[in-house]
Amino acid sequence: MSRQKRILSSSQIYHIMLRGNSGRDIFLDDKDRQKFLYTLTNKKKDNEFILYAYCLMDNHLHLILKENKDNISHIMKRINTVYAIYFNKKYQQSGHLFQDRFKSEVVEGEPYLLAAIRYIHNNPLKARLVKLPEDYKWSSYSEYLNNQTRMIAIEDVLKLFSKNLPKALSLFIKFSQEEDNRDFLEYKEGNQNKKEIDTNQKALNFRDQYLKKNHLELTSLKERRNKIFRDELISELKNKSVLADREIANLLEINRGIVQLVKS
Repeated sequence: MSRQKRILSSSQIYHIMLRGNSGRDIFLDDKDRQKFLYTLTNKKKDNEFILYAYCLMDNHLHLILKENKDNISHIMKRINTVYAIYFNKKYQQSGHLFQDRFKSEVVEGEPYLLAAIRYIHNNPLKARLVKLPEDYKWSSYSEYLNNQTRMIAIEDVLKLFSKNLPKALSLFIKFSQEEDNRDFLEYKEGNQNKKEIDTNQKALNFRDQYLKKNHLELTSLKERRNKIFRDELISELKNKSVLADREIANLLEINRGIVQLVKS
């Protein structure tokens, strides 16, 4: 099946969402998030785009940006490639980090731009990670409040409220607290490619249930006589979970090379 042609924006502004392959986390610690923002900043220095907002969640992220020197597909390809190489090298894994291509929707008109920015800044609230948008460390909302960044085109956005920047900021904060029933590009947990074992705790429970069912101890998986059980458990985890080979090896306390030899 051919890919659906991407809709182009006459304003050159897009709301972009990137998500992890099979619902996996794309940020495992703060250093990962810092690396992504560093990559984003470097690409912005080349004047490839203008950035209006961002929000980094665990298994997906949102960006609102405007094309400048290059088109959106080339911009995202470069950002994705740099970060994926870093991530796979750090966690010693291979394969696709991101699911398919990035998703995008066109942003036409100032009212929709402001509403889209509000939507992604409120993503952490929707996920119940924080009670206030300024409490979330990995979105551009706090940068709007502090106005201390060269990364975000803050003044371009605030001037849509008022030419007086202190007044504009006050109006921006008030606007950010208003509800909006419009539909935006969002991460849906119930996607078709999502696997049933999508957290470390679920993987741990699955492992323990398998061992109990087969009257095994975790340490006994290393014994040659239990190879058939070990390989079956590895295969099940590969098929049913979002864990990488390294994570499966850690879960079962075995060598990663053993995991890699087992087919899913």
